[in-house]
Amino acid sequence: MEAQDSLPRRIKNLNWARIADEVLDRGFSETDRILSDEACGALKAAYDDTRLYRKTIVMQRYSMGRGEYKYFDYPLPSPVQALRSALYEKLHPIALEWCQRLGMEKDFPQSHDDFLKRCKEVTQSLPTPLILKYGPGDYNCLHQDLYGEEGFPFQVIVALSDLENYEGGELVLTKQRPRLQTIPYVLRIPKGHAIVTTTHFHAQKGVKGFYRAPMRHGVSAVRSGERFTLGLIFHDARP
Repeated sequence: MEAQDSLPRRIKNLNWARIADEVLDRGFSETDRILSDEACGALKAAYDDTRLYRKTIVMQRYSMGRGEYKYFDYPLPSPVQALRSALYEKLHPIALEWCQRLGMEKDFPQSHDDFLKRCKEVTQSLPTPLILKYGPGDYNCLHQDLYGEEGFPFQVIVALSDLENYEGGELVLTKQRPRLQTIPYVLRIPKGHAIVTTTHFHAQKGVKGFYRAPMRHGVSAVRSGERFTLGLIFHDARP
């Protein structure tokens, strides 16, 4: 698997000025490649290793769509841990700006370890990074990723499959605006690339300043092939 120390360097070298501008302007941004083919393949190959996961969700049982995903258990696999820590550090100043725009009296610790300690203080101690698997006919309903009162405003979705290996399965983002129609975004993410987006709402600029525009994300139906993604949520969940 990819060397753990190479991931923070790759995250650091992303164009964070562009990512920050796009996330703050529209609520999401696509990164350049952050995971190698080897790392993507290793994560997919480990999908059936039950020792890595704390919970498996079959989406149709909960009317959330069709398909399956698994929450990793602690300790996280080294590339997942490295990505989560390095991405949090770079997203931290964007999160502070996002809160400032909305007039929220909210602060976040500089390090992800310290943020997780804050989560534990409100009984949020279960890891939330997950891997999702979709086959023909599978899809994911529009949703938000909230797991308790302590939350981080952004999440990262990493593509693990080649676009040529499946049809359909687009990432769908929607943004709701008061008294206006909802904006849809439909995205195809190249293997190893990622989407940074919100977990709850976007700091949307209006005529009277910034306001909260709820955003949701999901996956359109896969027509053929197999699609894997890695989801990186930075706050932990309650038991």
